[in-house]
Amino acid sequence: MPSLRLFFLFTLLAAIVLAAPAPAKKRNLNKRSFKVPRSLNPAHPRGLNGMDAMRKVYSKYGWGFIAAEKNKKPGAKATPEQPKINAGNSTGNGTGTVAANPEQNAALFLSPVNIGGQTLNLDFDSGSSDLWVFSTQLPKNAIGQHAAFDPQKSNTFKLMQGSQFSISYGDGSGAAGLVGTETVDIGGVSVTNQAVEIATAVSQSFVQDTNTDGLVGLAFSKLNTVNNGQQKTPQKTFFDNVMPNLDQPVFTADLAADGSGTYEFGRIDNTKFTGQMAWIPVNASSGFWQFDSAKFAVDGKVQNNPTASKAIADTGTSLLLVDQGVAEAYYSKVQGAQNNAQVGGFIYPCSAKLPDMAVAIGADYMAVIPGSQITFAQVDQANTTCFGGVQGNGGAGLQIYGDTMFKAQIVAFNGGNQSLGFAPKKGIQ
Repeated sequence: MPSLRLFFLFTLLAAIVLAAPAPAKKRNLNKRSFKVPRSLNPAHPRGLNGMDAMRKVYSKYGWGFIAAEKNKKPGAKATPEQPKINAGNSTGNGTGTVAANPEQNAALFLSPVNIGGQTLNLDFDSGSSDLWVFSTQLPKNAIGQHAAFDPQKSNTFKLMQGSQFSISYGDGSGAAGLVGTETVDIGGVSVTNQAVEIATAVSQSFVQDTNTDGLVGLAFSKLNTVNNGQQKTPQKTFFDNVMPNLDQPVFTADLAADGSGTYEFGRIDNTKFTGQMAWIPVNASSGFWQFDSAKFAVDGKVQNNPTASKAIADTGTSLLLVDQGVAEAYYSKVQGAQNNAQVGGFIYPCSAKLPDMAVAIGADYMAVIPGSQITFAQVDQANTTCFGGVQGNGGAGLQIYGDTMFKAQIVAFNGGNQSLGFAPKKGIQ
């Protein structure tokens, strides 16, 4: 009996440890949390576009965008001083905000980031781990309308001799260049000696995307692509560097139905969700916020997915990409739905009644996306055909849970104990 009681005691303690992130150690900082709002651009002539969203995620993971029903396999993806963290422009309540400027492409939600006193619009992406930017080292025709970082105009930039980075995707797109350390400020919280990757070459697809001046990677640092020419020398992400000085070692994703919303670092707003947050450990060894997702439900009817791929939480993806069989099972319950190769995914009459969708997060928690939250965009100008926010991964071997999930669930990324928290948002039905 004593051994049984001891077992239950250890089990209870383990659940408590995983249940919520502990506050970080204090270092006499005035600010230990900050928000990054996302703004939707209502003036964009086309607005959200399903094919664009599918092409972006397929390119990002090197799958090659042909059509969702094609079973394409994914291709392979391709030490500075100790960082110091400072807080500036503090407000009385210990929080800061960085505004997101509306951009031409409504499918992208970018925020200004101050790098060495220069402001660039960067995309926050939990599916990668590089902080790379357009730079004045690029040809003028490649810079185009982008804001480009100029190392010559910074007194704090230090080149990391011999270091370089190279990011490539399966469709041939990518970026490469030099690496240095610089002061990076987001929402009034700055990291000195943050590794910043200075692009000296970018693919044409990035040149044409005039909205993105670069990326802030929020996955685990082991995915960082910096190398010394002979071997990888991964650098810490901004989140890893700033995390010890946050009130809690977390950031949360909270998006509205139209894609606007807020990323918050250092704090979990308990007023935004109902019930208790469910915490699930992630496989950080993959470099992604990765977990098992072997069940799904359509209108509350739970089904097993015996050949389930691993899943990741990715703020840089607009859709919820599930295994192809799961997507087919869902849309079999939607009258008039079809997987349309020309459009690039599952479409259906906008008048169709959509059932609720749920996917397993770990072994027990089912994250529900109400049918009212499934539609991603209209396909035609008459608004008669709609593109689903749930799509298939074409047999690629990875499920990617993006904005469609974050619109229905509050998701907390806990770097302290490498776990994810999920809870249904208030007012979503």
